[in-house]
Amino acid sequence: MSPALGWPLLLIVTAAASAAVGVAGIPGPALFAALVVGVGWALLVSRPKLDLPGPAFTAAQAVIGVEIGLYLQFDTLRAVSHDWLPVAIVSLLTLVVTLLAGLALARATDLDATTASLGMVAGGASGIVAISDELGADDRLVAVMQYLRLLVIVMLTPVLASVVFGATTGGDGGDGNALMSLDGLALTVAGGAAGLLVARLIRLPGGALLGPMLVVGALALTGVVGGIEVPEVLRQLGFAAIGLQVGLRFTPESLRQARETLAPALGAIVGLIVVCAALGALLSVLADVSALDGYLATTPGGLYAVLATAVASGSNATFVLAVQSLRLFVMLLAAPPIIRRLARARANVS
Repeated sequence: MSPALGWPLLLIVTAAASAAVGVAGIPGPALFAALVVGVGWALLVSRPKLDLPGPAFTAAQAVIGVEIGLYLQFDTLRAVSHDWLPVAIVSLLTLVVTLLAGLALARATDLDATTASLGMVAGGASGIVAISDELGADDRLVAVMQYLRLLVIVMLTPVLASVVFGATTGGDGGDGNALMSLDGLALTVAGGAAGLLVARLIRLPGGALLGPMLVVGALALTGVVGGIEVPEVLRQLGFAAIGLQVGLRFTPESLRQARETLAPALGAIVGLIVVCAALGALLSVLADVSALDGYLATTPGGLYAVLATAVASGSNATFVLAVQSLRLFVMLLAAPPIIRRLARARANVS
């Protein structure tokens, strides 16, 4: 089979798998499905050997960067303006806990500190996976750990909200993005291009994602792009491209290492969830919100699933979105350079 036939077949299978995963209710269905399909293709199909073109991966990172940047709305900041100090404290403590979980996982396994730490970053799974290879991590193992964390959170959040907090949950977790719109298309293309240019000028690490995120975030904060969303078609294509980029690079050896990592990674994820729940209890006291609001606001990732639970249970969804979005920015901006510096320090010591 030639690449000319291989790529259409791979994309058709990916689209079908994405639809099936979406029906199953797993968040980020295109990324998850593309990751699984890519792994299957890499391990089971010897010819042709497919690799995602570099420009396609860069474009996918830019689309996701624009998507994340749009979370930074003025209304979001206003929702936590009176409680900015406890929110900042909890966000920074979550970052510290993430780094400690990653270092502990690296000590307990054969993972390097960079891969383990990025795998434990609490939030922004698609963004972390997209820039992990550039940061010197094994993006295949980072993707496995990030999606393991997401799946655990998606399964646990509505259960804990109901059993522990007595909430009644249900409803749709969809985000309502338009399939395609001219203003959304223009913003995604222009914001992505401008962000890539800015990132190149200032030599920003992970610039293909962080550049568009910062540029569009600044526009969203001023209200210039209020109400505009990344078209669902571009959004899902971006997720799928990132999933294929990672999945197609799997080998039998990397799959064996991922399997050996699952148990300790799951333990680290459970510990991370427990500590974040404690931080949620602290936030509920400091910010004078309900215990459920505090828990949902500090859940380590799974933004869409958390918001769906917040809306369905009648919680303060605006507060939950505000804290989760701000922490997402903290994680994506602060965690990568800190992890890179820690890895260099450990290398110098050894």
